[in-house]
Amino acid sequence: MSQFFDINSRPDPDELIIKIADYVMDYEIQSDEAYETAKSCLIDTLGCGLLALSFPACTKLLGPVVEGTEVPYGVRVPGTSNLLDPVKGAFDIGCIIRWLDFNDTWLAAEWGHPSDNLGAILSCADYVSQKNIEAGKEPLKVLDILEMMIKAHEIQGILALENSFNRVGLDHVVLVKVASTAVATKILGGNKEDVINALTHAWLDGQSLRTYRHAPNAGSRKSWAAGDATSRAVRLAMITLSGEMGYPSVLTAKTWGFEDVLFKGESLRIPQSFSSYVMENVLFKISFPAEFHAQTAVEAAVSIHPEIIDRLDEIDKIEITTHESAIRIISKVGELNNPADRDHCLQYMVAIGLLKGDLVAEDYEDEVAQNPRIDELRSKMVVTENKKYSVDYLDPEKRSIANKLRVLFKDGSSTQEIEVEYPIGHRRRRNEGIPVLEKKFLSNLKTVFDDEKSEQIYKEFLDFDKLTSMSVVDFQKLLSL
Repeated sequence: MSQFFDINSRPDPDELIIKIADYVMDYEIQSDEAYETAKSCLIDTLGCGLLALSFPACTKLLGPVVEGTEVPYGVRVPGTSNLLDPVKGAFDIGCIIRWLDFNDTWLAAEWGHPSDNLGAILSCADYVSQKNIEAGKEPLKVLDILEMMIKAHEIQGILALENSFNRVGLDHVVLVKVASTAVATKILGGNKEDVINALTHAWLDGQSLRTYRHAPNAGSRKSWAAGDATSRAVRLAMITLSGEMGYPSVLTAKTWGFEDVLFKGESLRIPQSFSSYVMENVLFKISFPAEFHAQTAVEAAVSIHPEIIDRLDEIDKIEITTHESAIRIISKVGELNNPADRDHCLQYMVAIGLLKGDLVAEDYEDEVAQNPRIDELRSKMVVTENKKYSVDYLDPEKRSIANKLRVLFKDGSSTQEIEVEYPIGHRRRRNEGIPVLEKKFLSNLKTVFDDEKSEQIYKEFLDFDKLTSMSVVDFQKLLSL
């Protein structure tokens, strides 16, 4: 009869969880490139958050859960005067930086935005630094933020290389929650055992469905899903540090573990060790606030714009050649119902690029979308896969995000085929991209601060030594109203 009963011998923690905890607690980042890229990632991410404050749909979600609530060691949210508890602080920071889908991206079997983890990192670092000062200790430095960003990027990105959560219907923010839980526990003072226990709680949660990212349900939750994940991570870290126990075989437990319940019985895989690979290879959205699979398509459309803008009525067909992930995630026909629907539509983004020679966040709003020319162009688009693009997209030595565009006219003529394999935010175009990213940051600063303060922040943040030696408290004060 014993075969009908579970063997109640508590196992060692799952190997994957131990590897993550070892990395977070013990690994020393040696890569200067990773730190320099993390600095660029930090300013770009915060700039995107400041820009999002121009959108009421975002700002309505910000502030304390109960209006008027005051907390000790209140976490500051850049561009606002709010002082929040660390859990809500993580939500608000995570919400603003992801709202416009304009910061970094990682593409693999799973995709996502590793800078989403900054919500938890910055919130916990601000909270701990204020407590340290009151206790007569040193606050954390911005250098500590960069280190935790590199590690959170690495955890999320390496887990994404061969594990496709989207194929089982789960949203990529599961990886934000896991990575944020690990680094938040360390920032809050946890040891390796605490990190292991907290990680088990992150995997135990029921994970977010991708429903809100896809037709016919695409909506604005996708813009605050990462904030939700980072806030949950901070909450789980704090629960663990109160002495709550962990669940060591959360991934591999037969019948009841994550792999059996939510991953179709497949084992989670990590094909390489944790280092600083992801930060070094992360993709920046520099030119357009467009879902990353469409970045090169929009770049191609903008290039073709001058050639077709006076011949719109003569267009017969628009050929878009792309990779499999773009077709599966953002190729849409039919009605688009809201900004979140539009910024995940390949055809809509290409149409805007062709019509305007540009694409900005406001182009997803209803006022712009009412232009009948957009749907006219969409109706003429044919999207096909290039198998080589799909292979190169997954090749770790290339990680291209290729798109090709050609417009055919009714008289039989056509534009040239414009092929863009690597967007300006790719590692292969770093020298070209970083100066543009820095200009983007200054422009975003000026949406919240006056010119004088914007220039001050810009100057201080571009100086690596000055920035990294700055206390987190001073850093946060400089960004707050």
